[in-house]
Amino acid sequence: MSSTILTAPAPACHYRITIADVHAHLFHVRLTIAEPLAEQVLSLPVWIPGSYLVREFAKNLQNLRAHQAGRPVALQQQSKQRWQAACQTGQPLVLEYQVYANDPSVRTASLDAQRGFFNGTSLCLRAEGLTEQACLLDIVAPGQLTEQAAWQCATALTPVQIDAHGFGCYQAADYDELADSPVEMGAFWSANFMAAGVPHRLVVAGATPAFDGQRLLQDTQRICETVIAFWHGTEPPPFQNYVFLLNATADGYGGLEHRHSTALICARKDLPRLGQASTSEGYTTLLGLISHEYFHTWNVKRLRPAEFARYDYHQENYTQLLWFFEGFTSYYDDLLLHRAGLIDDASYLKLLGKTIAQVQQTPGRLLQTVAQASFDAWVKYYRQDENTPNATISYYTKGALVALCLDLTLRQEGQTSLDAVMQALWQRCAGGPMTEADVRAVLLQLAGRSLDAELDAWVHSTAELPVAALLAAHGMEASTEPAPIAQALGLRATDKNGIRVQGVLRGSLAERAGLAAGDEWLGLEVQGQGWRLQQLADVPLYAGHATQVTALVGRGDRLLRLALELPAADAATTVGHWKITDATRASQWLSGR
Repeated sequence: MSSTILTAPAPACHYRITIADVHAHLFHVRLTIAEPLAEQVLSLPVWIPGSYLVREFAKNLQNLRAHQAGRPVALQQQSKQRWQAACQTGQPLVLEYQVYANDPSVRTASLDAQRGFFNGTSLCLRAEGLTEQACLLDIVAPGQLTEQAAWQCATALTPVQIDAHGFGCYQAADYDELADSPVEMGAFWSANFMAAGVPHRLVVAGATPAFDGQRLLQDTQRICETVIAFWHGTEPPPFQNYVFLLNATADGYGGLEHRHSTALICARKDLPRLGQASTSEGYTTLLGLISHEYFHTWNVKRLRPAEFARYDYHQENYTQLLWFFEGFTSYYDDLLLHRAGLIDDASYLKLLGKTIAQVQQTPGRLLQTVAQASFDAWVKYYRQDENTPNATISYYTKGALVALCLDLTLRQEGQTSLDAVMQALWQRCAGGPMTEADVRAVLLQLAGRSLDAELDAWVHSTAELPVAALLAAHGMEASTEPAPIAQALGLRATDKNGIRVQGVLRGSLAERAGLAAGDEWLGLEVQGQGWRLQQLADVPLYAGHATQVTALVGRGDRLLRLALELPAADAATTVGHWKITDATRASQWLSGR
């Protein structure tokens, strides 16, 4: 069965995607350029918007060839991801190639016997000079005699002519829309709902029979309605449809935002289960991810850095504003879960406390500003190593705390709130490119005074944020408790099948002892006795009241004895959790009043 949805204009580019070999993880792509330019140049992006790392997608492209009117056309490679075709004008140019797809993340492409997924940036060559014209994407259904016979296809692109399973022809207004519309294929679960009068679709791949789809559908709907109301009140959102593409795996987490959809990954165990009314921490994390990526539909996909007004797919696109677009989104993702009634006060404050602790336990916050962290995302945040916590700060977590401090400051002064600031920015910038000057101007307008000094201190310096004082002023109080041994020593380590050091924090007891990333911490010598360590919790067990011990460490093929100072039992403390001491003041903030 097939259905014609609309009549498409003649496309400048027509992409035909075929599953070549699921076991070899190969897609076949046929690109027809109706009216090529003379010496047409083709290129493949090196990055995908929303994930700030040069990923070199061209490494997976193979067997590229071209022809016109049945005659081969020579291709000259100009760079790592750029080719020039020795073609003539006046007749279509056809290119064929294969793409190796074996990355299960949301950023590239994946294909096996159970599932197919791709972003246009991984599969679709750009026809330089024609990228602003309409194009078609034809997704061919798998053969009916294969194990993929029950597969369906889902994407947010506008259908032109598709079958009952979603395979067929889709239209994109230009290359940007094609690149911004991921495609999911497989025997997935799917359901629809309405939010603010707009159709939404939820697709879940990899779920078990215990999956409670109806609960996830209802909770996702509540998130969407809350986010739309945040931005527009009773007005409709700036899109005609929206698709969630969620892939459940053995152990995964992540998401990537798009203008009309999002691609998500979660662990199967974190999906809601039939007959289980309670909300697990994993499910709360999943709902927070859904909230985060949906909020991005406004905050970075439409309201976006001026530097992203037009993407340059050939190289890094720099901005100092990721603290706003990722950090403020990270502030609102869990807060809007609370406002949607999906988590209670205690759960929200636990999540907030985790963010505060993450920032406070990162020495790099004293070295790098959050604006610098935004600019350096390409070489630091997305290329983390054992020294990352010592050299940089996350624009997600610190940016979220900047948002918190702004919100609480504005509310304390009684003139406005960060909610109003976000909505005013949307209006001021017409849901489009934005600069930091716009943020400062709106703050001045709504607060009745300049907040330049606060932004200079919180965003462009390494000064500590006044989080505790502002929370206290809004009816919050923190409790303290003994710090875990890893935090007290300044270690980041795994202790499954022995203790393996992953990182050592700057200025810590572990650093002073000489522990290093990659070390295997084998045991302790305490007052002449040796003890074998199996997990970090064994350290205080065997050390007792001793403050000086010897760490027995394996480093490569050497065994080392390192003098290690331990903190006194009551010396190392950390913030345990935040609690409400003044319900009236706290509720005004938490509820958004």
